[in-house]
Amino acid sequence: MTNLILKPNRTNRAVDQWFNSFFSMPTFEVNDHDSFVPRVNIRDNKDDVSIVFELPGMEKKEIKVVVKDHSLTVSGERKFEHQEKENGYIRSEIRTGSFSRTFTLPEYVSEEKIEADYKNGMLEIKLPKVEEVKPKEIDVKVS
Repeated sequence: MTNLILKPNRTNRAVDQWFNSFFSMPTFEVNDHDSFVPRVNIRDNKDDVSIVFELPGMEKKEIKVVVKDHSLTVSGERKFEHQEKENGYIRSEIRTGSFSRTFTLPEYVSEEKIEADYKNGMLEIKLPKVEEVKPKEIDVKVS
């Protein structure tokens, strides 16, 4: 059996949360200090590594992709204007703000051939793998 102990200064809030969990829609608290961090899928394919960023609502000019010192950095800023009605604020749960994500590139990626394509809110970055160096056989001559 689990005992629930409520401290006097938190009683009302705890009871409200308990009732809300059973009798109302779920609530989401969004703080202004929470930052926007886009979700990423990374896939290792035969010929390349693919990184896909989820960036809905952004324009191409708001996204920056930089390769430097064996690192790939994707940064940008997503902005939305908040709407208001006569009777109050409309709920806003879409994360906005600046973001920056950096990935260390493996040695087998050809940095000169990296490509980025942005379409329908998805940024796909293809990191082509370098061609394997094949052993070279040396012909031995008889002198």
